[in-house]
Amino acid sequence: MDASDDDDEVPQLSAHTLAALQVFYTEQEQRESQKAGPGYDRFAVGAVEEDWQLSQFWYSDETALSLAKEAIEASGRNGRIACVSAPSVYQKLKGLVGDDVTVYLLEYDRRFSVYGNDFVFYDYNNPLDLPDRLQQHSFDIVLADPPYLSEECLRKTTQTIQFLSKEKILLCTGAVMEDLVTQILGLKLCKFIPKHNRSLANEFRCFANYEIGLDAAS
Repeated sequence: MDASDDDDEVPQLSAHTLAALQVFYTEQEQRESQKAGPGYDRFAVGAVEEDWQLSQFWYSDETALSLAKEAIEASGRNGRIACVSAPSVYQKLKGLVGDDVTVYLLEYDRRFSVYGNDFVFYDYNNPLDLPDRLQQHSFDIVLADPPYLSEECLRKTTQTIQFLSKEKILLCTGAVMEDLVTQILGLKLCKFIPKHNRSLANEFRCFANYEIGLDAAS
C-alpha cells in the first residue's frame, strides 16, 4: 500500500469542526494569558472554570454576590462562615469580608487549594472526615450546595452541615429536592431564586431555617 492510500484512510475533520476547535484553543489561550496578567482576579467567579464532570455550575455574579452578602449579614460580627460545595459564593465573600470574618471553602475540587488555609478538601461520601480546625458547631452560618440532586448526596451533606452549624443554614439545590430538604433538614423554601451562569435543566431554589434578608428584598 503506498502513501497516497494511507492518506485516504486518515479521518478528515470537517471545516465546521476545525473552526470550532480553533475557537476553543483561542479562548483557552486567552484565559491562560489573562491568568498571567496583572489584572487577573483569582477570587472572581469563573477564575476556576466549571468542570461538568464534577457537577459544577457556577452562580451568576449577581447571585453569588447576593448570597455572600446574606451570609455576612447572618454571621454577624466576627462571624464564621462555611461554604460547602459553593466556591463561587466563597469567591465573592473574599472580596467583601475583612480580617474579622472567617470563611472556609469545603470543596472536592483540589484546584481550589490555591486559596490556602481557607480550602478544605471535602468529599461528601465521607461527610465527617474534616480537619480539627473545623470544630463542631463553630460556624454562625453554613451555606451549602450539594453537588448532586440525590437523596444520598443530600443526607451525607446534611451530616456535614449539622456538624458545623451553630444554628443558621442556607442551602441551594434543585426545586425537585424540596420535600427531602424539608424532611431531612427541616428547611423552608425561600422566595429568592438563585441564578447560574449557564442555563440548567433543573430549577434551583434556596432553603433556610431562618428568615433570610434576601426574601425581604424580593
